[in-house]
Amino acid sequence: MKTPAPSAKLKVVYHLSDRDKVNFVLGNIANHIDGVGGPDNVTIALVIHGLALRAFHSTSANPDISKRVGQFSKAGLEFAACGNTMKSQNVGLRDLLPGFVAAERGGVVRIAELQSHGYLYLRP
Repeated sequence: MKTPAPSAKLKVVYHLSDRDKVNFVLGNIANHIDGVGGPDNVTIALVIHGLALRAFHSTSANPDISKRVGQFSKAGLEFAACGNTMKSQNVGLRDLLPGFVAAERGGVVRIAELQSHGYLYLRP
């Protein structure tokens, strides 16, 4: 028996802080988008803080991560970098891959804001 589709598209926030999970989480997001039939069928935000943010520094990001961020940004995914982590790593938005926004009040605050707007929380 097939479950009926929800009337509104799902909104999901992925939480990423572990550098060793960057590729895994990006893969989960790609699978999520594919699984729902494309980016028009889901709203996804990725909030990044801690050591994981280093993987998204424009000077040191590997080409696969750069490519995925570009593709996901074009598809409408929000990439939010924790403002506190940006300060601790001494980086600004210009130092991150294109497509990032700053979560000025912090990554965990951004996650809570998104959840208060109906986003489902995932931390792979």
